[in-house]
Formats: sequence, C-alpha cells, structure tokens
Amino acid sequence: MSDGPAIGVLPTEVGTVSSVEPNVDRRRRRLRRIADGEDRERTAERLLRSSAERFYDPDVDIDWDAPWVDGKIWLPERRISLYGTKLWQQLTPEQRVELGKHELVSLLGFGIWAEGVLSSVLLRVVGRGPVTSRHSLYALTELAEEARHSTMFARLIEKTGIPPYRQPRFARLLDKAVQLMPIGPATYGGTLLIEEVLDRGQREAMADENVQPHVRQLMRIHVLEESRHIGFARGELRRGLGKRGAIRRAPHRAALALFALNVYPLMVTPRVYRAVGINPARGFVAAFRSPQYRANMTFMSEPMLRYFAEVGMYDGAVTKRLWRLTRSVPHDLANGERPTPASTERNRSVDLID
Repeated sequence: MSDGPAIGVLPTEVGTVSSVEPNVDRRRRRLRRIADGEDRERTAERLLRSSAERFYDPDVDIDWDAPWVDGKIWLPERRISLYGTKLWQQLTPEQRVELGKHELVSLLGFGIWAEGVLSSVLLRVVGRGPVTSRHSLYALTELAEEARHSTMFARLIEKTGIPPYRQPRFARLLDKAVQLMPIGPATYGGTLLIEEVLDRGQREAMADENVQPHVRQLMRIHVLEESRHIGFARGELRRGLGKRGAIRRAPHRAALALFALNVYPLMVTPRVYRAVGINPARGFVAAFRSPQYRANMTFMSEPMLRYFAEVGMYDGAVTKRLWRLTRSVPHDLANGERPTPASTERNRSVDLID
C-alpha cells in the first residue's frame, strides 16, 4: 500500500496551497475594484440628480441691469491683502474700497484661469472611461457648470468697468505642467486646492451684508454648485489614495504641495496696487510680510488642509516643508500636532449636494 497523502489532503510540499493564495488575493482586489466602481457610480448619480434639481442660470438669477449700491464694499476689509499694514493705514476709506474692487477683479480673473485648468482635467477624465457611465456624465455636467461660472465671473468684471488682469506667463507654463500630470491624487488634490480656497472666502463674503448684492449673489451661486464639485473631487482623491501604497503616494503629495506654492501668489496680482497709487513691488512685499497674509491664507486653506491630513495627503517631510512655505498651514499641523479631524468642515463644505 502506498504511504502517500490521504484522499482529500492537499500536499503542501508541491505548492498547491501556496498557488491558491495569490488567486484569493487577486479575487479580493478585483472585488474591491468592483466595489469602488459601484461607489463611484452611486456618487456620480447623486451629484447628477442634485445638478438637475438645484441649478442656477447666472444670466437670469443675477440682475445685471441693476445699478451698484452706494456705500457697499466689494470684499470684506480684513480679506484685502494690505489690511493691517502701514500702507493700509495711509489709504483713505475711498481708496480702501477701490483696492477691494480691484482685488475682486483679480480674484475673478484668477478664477476664470483656474476653472479653465480644471475643465481640461475634466475632459481627460471623460476620455479615460465609457462616456455613458455616470462618472463621465457628471464630469461633463461639471464641465458645463465651470463654463457658466467663468461667464458669470467675466460679466461681473465687465460690469465693474475695470479691465481684466491677465495672468502672467508663468501661469500658462503652470497650465501646461498640469496637462502633463496623470489623473490621480495630485490632480484631484489640485482641484480641491482651487475650489475649496475660493469656496471658503466666498462663503464669508456672501454672508456679509456690507458687500455689493451682485457680488453676494454671484458667490452664492458659485458656492452652491462648487459644493458638488468638492464632493466629487474628495471622493476621487480618497479612492485614488486607497489604490496606492506609501511610495506611490509620495510624488502626488509633493506635486500638490509644489502646485499650491506656485498658485497662491496668482490670486491677487500686485498690479492692483497701482489703482491706489502704490508701487506693485512695494505693495506685494508689504502684503506678503504682513501677519494678515498668513491669517487670510490659513483661513481659506484650513478645511482643505485638515482633509488632506486626514486622508494622508499631508504626510512626509518634503510635503510638509513645501506646505509651510505657503504660509497657509494651521498652527497645529505646522507644529506636527495631531490634526483635528476634518469631518465637520467636510460636511459643511458639501452640505448642499444631497
């Protein structure tokens, strides 16, 4: 009689068991991919429904023929770049209002450029997958909303009577660099960088009764629709990070931090200072060195950065060093303390999409 293994027992010596384990791992990975795809489609379907139900037309929902309201300002004073500096103290009340007006025009021009960059990313998203998927259909819907936003920004710039401030040549180079980046955590993180920073400032301004009604309504429309875009990008960022290990995450984290370091200075061009008789270089230095600059940048960036810390997009020494150079990092994150969860701010940012 043979001394071989009993019937039904797999002899591990010949590698039968070890050959089964990789198949199990592959099956698990496949199931996770299927689950991620289903979750992505459910999210996109919910956002599509919200886009259809909560839709604004800036041509109709802003009274462009109504005149400006005398005595109203253009931005909350404490968010104007020179606020709290010696140069600010030298400005008359009328000059302060005028500077705020020019900075608003600069911010809207930046918004048009930034949404053009985001739109090019969305077109690439559509090109990667089935165009009939909910995911692709929502990307196309967001693309249409971004176009309406840019038109709305341009109309308000036109109504101010101030010629638009063109983006510097460096911005065009930055645009080309974004096109070379693969779709992934860095690109979706860049989307959040632009959308959440503007969203934070606009939420404050639209609630300020001292701000011009046209500006408040524009910001109200933008905040409502951008809340969906933020929800979409956050979901894609989290899924993208979940598919990558620590080593593959590192270049995405560093690229995003470097993008932020170069994008933040583009929001307000130093040329606005000429409107109130200040040399652009002198105004830029005064604004950048002011404690208020850090306060403003931290205010606008805090919810986004806490979310990045929560999902692992703020990890790594190089990443943290680059972010600190932006002067936008909350003190606890900058000091290496345990970050406060971003859940509350995340819910606040996307509370309009459900």
